[in-house]
Amino acid sequence: MDQLKNFSDERQVAWCAYCGRGVETRDHVPSRALLDEPYPPNLPVVGACRLCNEGFSADEEYVACLIDSVIGGSATPASVGREKVRRILSQKPALTARLAGAYREVDRTGRFGVEVDRVRNVVLKLARGHALFELNEPQFRPPEHVRFVPLSLLARNIRDRFEQPPEGSLWPEIGSRAMQRLVAAPDNQPEWVIVQAGRYRYLASADHDVVVRMVLSEYLACEVVWRGLPPSV
Repeated sequence: MDQLKNFSDERQVAWCAYCGRGVETRDHVPSRALLDEPYPPNLPVVGACRLCNEGFSADEEYVACLIDSVIGGSATPASVGREKVRRILSQKPALTARLAGAYREVDRTGRFGVEVDRVRNVVLKLARGHALFELNEPQFRPPEHVRFVPLSLLARNIRDRFEQPPEGSLWPEIGSRAMQRLVAAPDNQPEWVIVQAGRYRYLASADHDVVVRMVLSEYLACEVVWRGLPPSV
């Protein structure tokens, strides 16, 4: 992906992207657990406190392994397509056992029980990182909603709306990466940023609301919305 320099108010990026504390480390958004090696160049990076940088790792690994276990129909490493996830499952038997224990046969169809709070934790973390990186809009307050669902379960009209930028999302902050992408876009419309084809993409927009959408492994569709732009930090 193209790496763009942020030309917006630098005071907005002087905080941990996730909690608002001071910046002690740098964090990739998305986490590399959600990407394949070799990693794409110019991955989005935001400032983070050490507690947040280290505190999401277990949940991010859980989400990565859950998605590929669902796709493969089993939590056994041999059934998983991604080499990275096979490696995590092989090295962390407790996680493998936890996922295997969540598997049930329902009407002859295999289903995994989902630890919803852990998935929500990761989705919200990713959205906060993208909001800061793309829009220069830190979001420390609770969102209006956090939603995630398999793409395949979305009705066609809902999926079409999900894939299109929100209406009214035309003018992000001057100098922000989102504004630079908007100016460069052929039709001056927000576009999905493809971090790694088939593995991770996102769209961040802001007008009255801040909306961040993500698709993980072309399987899990996610949306986080904050109603109304907050005062500048």
